[in-house]
Amino acid sequence: MNAERAAAAGLIGTGVMTALLLIEPSVGLPKIAMGQVLSTSLGTTSAHLAIGPALGWALHFVIGMLLALIYAAAFVHRLPGTALTRGMLYGALVFVAAQLVFMPLVGGGVFSRGDVELLAGSLLGHLVYGGLTGWIYGGLHSVA
Repeated sequence: MNAERAAAAGLIGTGVMTALLLIEPSVGLPKIAMGQVLSTSLGTTSAHLAIGPALGWALHFVIGMLLALIYAAAFVHRLPGTALTRGMLYGALVFVAAQLVFMPLVGGGVFSRGDVELLAGSLLGHLVYGGLTGWIYGGLHSVA
């Protein structure tokens, strides 16, 4: 496993996913402000630190890097297809895990309580994250 490459892939994938989440409202999808969600769910963040959502956004990027390290360590050789395909499959797995674990923890409910637009935006973001992470970690040369 190349940890530096995985962390960089996760950072870039998270950055592009974040940009996508921020522009999704312009195409009619709901706003998914992950930084605010994370900082609010931590409770003490906004109560004791003046940086508020900035800590949530930083945590969002750290989680993206950690998930990329998990991909490189445990999934890259177990998922089928090209680097891009493996990454997108991993992104779909992360999406399902987020909907089953993270969303209920922050009050969003299992599978975002069936909110189709929210699910679509989140799935799109996670597929982009996974695809980029897999493609970058796989060497940028394997698309097809």
